[in-house]
Amino acid sequence: MPNAGAEANPTWPPFAAMPLWLQQELRSDHAGEYGAVMIYRGMLAVSRDASVRQFAEQHLLTEQKHLALMDTIIPASGRTRLLPVWRVMGWLTGALPALFGRQAAFATIEAVETFVDHHYQQQITRLDAEGEYGSLRQSLVDCQADEVSHRNEATQLASPNRSLLLRLWCAIVGSGSVAAVVAAKRI
Repeated sequence: MPNAGAEANPTWPPFAAMPLWLQQELRSDHAGEYGAVMIYRGMLAVSRDASVRQFAEQHLLTEQKHLALMDTIIPASGRTRLLPVWRVMGWLTGALPALFGRQAAFATIEAVETFVDHHYQQQITRLDAEGEYGSLRQSLVDCQADEVSHRNEATQLASPNRSLLLRLWCAIVGSGSVAAVVAAKRI
C-alpha cells in the first residue's frame, strides 16, 4: 500500500514542494498529534476514574483523526525521527498525572492544549499573511478548533485550585511542549 502522504492532496502541493518553514511546522504538528494519541493511551492504561476514561476515549478518537490527516500531508520521509521518543514521552505525559487522579489529568490536558492552540494559531497567522495553501490552512483551523474544545472541556472538569506541585507539573508540560516542537522541526 503506498504511503498516503507521498501524494499531494488535490488542494495543496506535495510536502517536498512546500516552503521549508511550512514543512518544519507540519513535521512538528505530526509529532504533536502522535504525542497526543499517546497521552490519551497513557491515561487509559492507568486511570480507573470513569470521567478521565470517558474524556480520554472521546478525545483519543479526535486525535487519531488529526494524526491520520497529518499522515496524508506528510510522507514518512518528512516526519521527525524522534517519534519513538514521542511515543514514550506522550504516554508518560498521560499516564503519570492519571495516576494522581482526575484533577492532575485534566490540568495536564489543559496545559498541553493551551500550548497547541497557540502553536496552531502561529501557523495560521503566517499562512494568512502569505495568502497561500487555503485548504491546508482550513485543516489547521479545524484541528485547532478541536484542540480548543479539548482544552475548554478539561478546564471545566479541572478544579481551579491547584497545588504547587500540580502548577509546577503543568509548567513542565508547557515547557516540554515548546522543546518538543523545536526538536521536531529540526530532527
